[in-house]
Amino acid sequence: MRQLPEPADRMFLPPPKRMLTLEQVVVAAPGTASPIIQGVSFSLLAGQALGVIGPSASGKSTLARVLSGAWRPMRGSVRLDGSELEQWSDTARGAFIGYLPQDIGLFDGTVAENIARFRPDAASDDIVAAARAAGADEMIRKLPAGYETRIGEGGITLSGGQRQRVALARALFGNPFLVILDEPNANLDAEGEAAVTQAIRHVRERQGIAIVIAHRPSAIAAVDVVGVMKDGRMHAFGPRDEVLKRVLAPPRGQAPS
Repeated sequence: MRQLPEPADRMFLPPPKRMLTLEQVVVAAPGTASPIIQGVSFSLLAGQALGVIGPSASGKSTLARVLSGAWRPMRGSVRLDGSELEQWSDTARGAFIGYLPQDIGLFDGTVAENIARFRPDAASDDIVAAARAAGADEMIRKLPAGYETRIGEGGITLSGGQRQRVALARALFGNPFLVILDEPNANLDAEGEAAVTQAIRHVRERQGIAIVIAHRPSAIAAVDVVGVMKDGRMHAFGPRDEVLKRVLAPPRGQAPS
């Protein structure tokens, strides 16, 4: 799609560094009117990480898409430091939002180009730093041409686990303030899962915000907040251990197994 130029007099906001706030967010798939998620509200501060859990088709991936700016809410707002996402240009948002979708979408080019999102001015040190943050540096160096290995459309020359690691490095490139990982442990072995956990910890340590759509419990090992999605709504939200205790507790009157 052809992108319109930015207005010459547009005010450029500074990148966010304090908080993320959702206010009564309602989202439908583009071109449709039937909401997938409804009335979702929560706030996160710099240094926090949220794990989103829930059954299939509960709206978890839709939440990830609207947080990344890929989809827009029908109603409600997604704000960073008080400003709605649309107040930044697509280019500006790309610098402070890192997104690992379920459908990874690597492109024909080198590993380095994919990690750097094909930015021509990307510094080699920043590319390697992102790979190290994703636990992918050693794996990449073992490829036939290292970072200059061409991977084909969709990363066809890589295994599923390798594609996942490169895509994670891409999401972490440039130390974005908001990092959204949709089922990042898919296709990963134990070493890869440990790398995801460490990456989330690193985002928190540098005072970013991480949001993890989780399928496996190991994916939320490094989060401090958990939200439970069900039927398109956030049914529970709060400190990880408290929420998990409520969610995993047996029904009243039933003894633990």
